[in-house]
Amino acid sequence: MISSQTKSNRYDFKAIEEKWQQSWAESEKYKAEEDDSKEKYYVLEMFPYPSGRIHMGHVRNYSIGDVVARYKRMRGYNVLHPMGWDAFGLPAENAAQKNNSHPAAWTYSNIDYMRNQLQQLGLSYDWGREIATCNAKYYKWEQILFIEMYKRGIIYQKTTTVNWCDNCQTVLANEQVIDGLCWRCDQAIKPRKMNGWFFKITDYAEELLADLDQLTGWPEKVLTMQRNWIGKSTGLACDFQVDGMDEKISIFTTRPDTIFGVTFMSVAAEHPLVDTLISGADNEPEIRDFIVEILEEKQQQTPEDEQVKKGIFTGKYCINPYNGEKIPVFIANFVLIEYGTGAVMAVPAHDERDFEFARKYDLPIKPVVIPEGETLDPATMVNASTVGGTLMNSGQFDGVESEEAKKKVIDYAVQNGFGSPHITYRLRDWGVSRQRYWGAPIPMIHCDSCGIVPVPDEELPVMLPEDKDETGASCRPLHQRPSFIETSCPTCGAKARRETDTMDTFVESSWYFARYTCPAFTDAPLDKEKASHWLPVDQYIGGVEHAILHLLYSRFFTKVLRDLGYLNVDEPFTNLLTQGMVIKDGAKMSKSKGNVVDPHDLIQEYGADTVRLFSLFAAPPEKDLEWNSQGVEGCSRFLNRVYRFITSRPELKEQPALPAELSDTGRTLHRKTHQTIKRVSENIENNFHFNTAISGGMELFNTMTSVTDPEKDAQAEAGTVFQAVESLLILLSPMVPHFCAEMWQEIGHTSLVDDQPWPSYDAEAAKEDMLTIVVQVKGKVRSRLQVPADIDDEAIKELALSDANVQRFIDGQQVKKTIVVKKKLVNIVV
Repeated sequence: MISSQTKSNRYDFKAIEEKWQQSWAESEKYKAEEDDSKEKYYVLEMFPYPSGRIHMGHVRNYSIGDVVARYKRMRGYNVLHPMGWDAFGLPAENAAQKNNSHPAAWTYSNIDYMRNQLQQLGLSYDWGREIATCNAKYYKWEQILFIEMYKRGIIYQKTTTVNWCDNCQTVLANEQVIDGLCWRCDQAIKPRKMNGWFFKITDYAEELLADLDQLTGWPEKVLTMQRNWIGKSTGLACDFQVDGMDEKISIFTTRPDTIFGVTFMSVAAEHPLVDTLISGADNEPEIRDFIVEILEEKQQQTPEDEQVKKGIFTGKYCINPYNGEKIPVFIANFVLIEYGTGAVMAVPAHDERDFEFARKYDLPIKPVVIPEGETLDPATMVNASTVGGTLMNSGQFDGVESEEAKKKVIDYAVQNGFGSPHITYRLRDWGVSRQRYWGAPIPMIHCDSCGIVPVPDEELPVMLPEDKDETGASCRPLHQRPSFIETSCPTCGAKARRETDTMDTFVESSWYFARYTCPAFTDAPLDKEKASHWLPVDQYIGGVEHAILHLLYSRFFTKVLRDLGYLNVDEPFTNLLTQGMVIKDGAKMSKSKGNVVDPHDLIQEYGADTVRLFSLFAAPPEKDLEWNSQGVEGCSRFLNRVYRFITSRPELKEQPALPAELSDTGRTLHRKTHQTIKRVSENIENNFHFNTAISGGMELFNTMTSVTDPEKDAQAEAGTVFQAVESLLILLSPMVPHFCAEMWQEIGHTSLVDDQPWPSYDAEAAKEDMLTIVVQVKGKVRSRLQVPADIDDEAIKELALSDANVQRFIDGQQVKKTIVVKKKLVNIVV
């Protein structure tokens, strides 16, 4: 407890916060151990990248998680609340180069600084479980997992067209290309053919999609984003023979009922048959120039861009297997190699994109599905008809309704051996190869005789060379380091080459939550017993921007770890809270916009508890928080008012008991105390609306001050005030832990407020004796009634209709109906 000699009108937040942070650290207050006698609760915020300083977004995210952790402990749960660092990545590499330092030195220096900042916020982490993904003790296990996945066929290497960022000098996964731009630097990406490593996330596409139905604790927005990204479609897969060649063009369509209306074929510029199709064409150079042009355009376009449809004829035709018709093959800019087969059968009568293309290039339009009551004339059609109907111009399927025809058309392909029913997904395999230095080395060796050989387990981890390379550079890519590359084959002993790609940093963040359950385990990537005890994460907290990056990858990795025998859960996160951004001057806080407020400065001026309180009070957690400096001042004033109230009443230290009989004033405060316990408990338990929980605490305090006002005759009994103060400190302690810990001792307790059970409310005590009922006449408030809390609706009606003021506004008119909104409102319609 802070000495009374230091007391003033403002509490000494620096002394109080330093005192309690030191106490919690020395006692390892928040260390988590497996304890089967208590129900476990694992709460986790997405771990930060160690950029050097925390920002207000961090403060908000971590304060939300800390309230949940502290609240659940007081509810009797055994809580795991860890913290670590997502420490690999390009920013560290760039910053190290800029500052002429090594990425490791720069990263660990930032970690030390940011850890201190987080500790200054009083966050109740189990720091004994801290991990940094750039530590070889972490990525060793990741390399072992990589090798196990490779042996199981979940990882493979191939040459493909990849997303290349010139600015970052590395490949990006499809999920890391946002509207045609690099997710890190916002520069336009370009296509490039490269050899790389891929995770077969597509093997899990159906399970990833189906299991979304289990995630009832996730925001619907995130579930929808993942469903759309996985993108399941069912339909027909079949082959169109290229006329005069042995090659076939494979297509997939969800509208097999329209297949007799195909009048041309569209293929992507990257389609593997393109070179064969255009080889020897009279205008081959023109076609190749066109291909380069549209590939460059694709990289710069967002999915929302209105794309001008354009294409070029390859000079080749293919054969529709259903009717034997020859149709021209075009390279078109709207066909994506990433989706389906990279080839699209074009039915301009029934697809708007194909219709636009056909009109532009004067290609045939052939209606084959006629909606009921309509006729479709190709000469007069102004757009495509995309609804169902009855088939015509479709051979033996004429007269069949389109839904029924879909099945019959597929059956025909199966019977004749040129097609089959098929399910396809928008999701593509995850390319994890990166060409930068600061990442986990991929643990594979290339031998001319033996092929690709995994590094033996006893030689792991394959560590990054941390010294400067032959040129004196500290973070030169591995493919430019001969001393790293040269090795011998583990199988035959011959001269061999190490893999020089490093892993995508999203690999580290895809399983870190599982490693937190056993960070000191040295026998395997995970201790299954400990992982089984803690997982899944009960409450995960982080930004919605990770919906189809980190959150999808983590779900995939969890299923892989299950199949490798390390986990016994299907999903990593039971509940997900996606907190809003911190907004200032109408935009998200960022250095580039010059609108950043430094939490360090705020903590120095107001203290950590005030900063925490504002970040929790200003908005519900799922909404954006609009920065308001007056709001910070207001939170500071509130805490200082509570401080002055408690420290000016030495009688509270005597801990007076609640009297057997309460005065009217005491009953008012007693009722408000139990109403507040109910309100705060429900606000936290139901939806984490800490803002209304804090508001409830403020209202309780206002009631306390009103019933203890020395200028008023009626005073609440000391025991009633003491009970209210105790309750207020417990209810606010998850939000402002240092302050409440200190004030708890100020009122004479030798125990810790952290160790108190969460209070329960007395339903009888929380009941109102009297209610205020609003009375409206024709929708306008005309009176207010004070009535007993147990009054019934009929009695309320009688009182309302007999009220003098109400009668004046009825003014003799006929009352059509009287509507009672229970215990709140009477509306009289005349």
